[in-house]
Amino acid sequence: MAGVLDRIMRYARSPQGRRTAEQVRRAAADPRRRAQAQQLLRRFGKRR
Repeated sequence: MAGVLDRIMRYARSPQGRRTAEQVRRAAADPRRRAQAQQLLRRFGKRR
C-alpha cells in the first residue's frame, strides 16, 4: 500500500499534478459544481 501512496505523492508534486490540483480547487469554488458534487455524495451515501 505504501507504493500506491508514494506514487500519488510523486504525482501531486509534479507539474501535472499541481495543474490538476488547481483545476480541482477552481471547480470546488464554483457553486454549481459544488452542488453537483453534493448531489452525487448524497446519492452514493444512501447505498451504504
